[in-house]
Amino acid sequence: MTLQVADSYKIEIGPISQQHFDWLKGREYSGWIVFADENTVEDCLPLIEAYLPEDTPIIVAPEGELNKNLETCRELWEAMFEAGVGRRWCAICLGGGVLEDMSGFVASTYKRGIDFLQIPTTLLSMVDSSVGGKLGIDFNNVKNSIGVFNDPSGVWIDPMFLKTLPAREIRSGYGEIVKHALIADSGQWDQVKGITDLEAVDWSSIIPPSVNIKREVVLEDPFEKGLRKSLNFGHTIGHAIESYWLETEDRLFHGEAVAAGMMMESWLSTKLESLSGEDLKEITTYLLEIYGHQSVPESAFEQLLTLMRQDKKNEDSRINFTLLSAPGSARVNATAEPEMIVEALKWYNGLG
Repeated sequence: MTLQVADSYKIEIGPISQQHFDWLKGREYSGWIVFADENTVEDCLPLIEAYLPEDTPIIVAPEGELNKNLETCRELWEAMFEAGVGRRWCAICLGGGVLEDMSGFVASTYKRGIDFLQIPTTLLSMVDSSVGGKLGIDFNNVKNSIGVFNDPSGVWIDPMFLKTLPAREIRSGYGEIVKHALIADSGQWDQVKGITDLEAVDWSSIIPPSVNIKREVVLEDPFEKGLRKSLNFGHTIGHAIESYWLETEDRLFHGEAVAAGMMMESWLSTKLESLSGEDLKEITTYLLEIYGHQSVPESAFEQLLTLMRQDKKNEDSRINFTLLSAPGSARVNATAEPEMIVEALKWYNGLG
């Protein structure tokens, strides 16, 4: 399946083949370079290595959100200089969301920008970070607070890479699929909420409609001025608790944190929008079944509010949310007072 994203690039969903790399050769780059991380260089690079010229430089980044920072970027830029990468090269970004966000940012700023191609290897990156051209790193304990908008030359999504992932990584990525359905497609939500065994999912049928939801949102609002903010459902609270637990033994993966955020922001939707109590119960029951529950210590509430105030989506001192009017319908630029956010956190704790 091929999905066009504006005039700038296409998303190809299906098996990666020699034909893909013949297309890349046809662009007549001076050279290619591959960014991978410590996991994908072992598990994923061998799946495409036969298509690469033997002298293709491979730059390996440390894996994980904790390494998505300026220091790692400096190391990647230095490695590019050492490899002799020039302006007419193309970077192939082979990895999950962290690697794609960071290596795309590094490519976009190296010598004022070289082309890059994204080959996402996790479910999260396939349905979320590889679509839309948002690139960046974490800074000052705030996720994705330094970055750029820049489109890749192409995105190749091959579900074969999912076979290399542990179950927890699959579950994390699935959170974005649930989010896409809840904000934009009630029919897709009806299908998704019937999935209880993530090991038995036919991802080749689930990934395309989820990618297409994000594609359509991005096409209408490429620079996040309005509709694209709907993709932040679950993320205002989710990013805060993800950051809070990031360097602890209780760390949540991105999709796990967003799932908790979606529960709390659904509760806010019943208070500030028209989401029904019945829909709240259905959403909450499903997310708890898939993701379980991790209580948020009350001693952390003030720190979480501080993190939410630092969120880049905020346009003034108020904390900005995307809330649901109903499954499949979202409203952007909703705000909630700190006292109500604390009530949402307490409500969530009561679910455990």
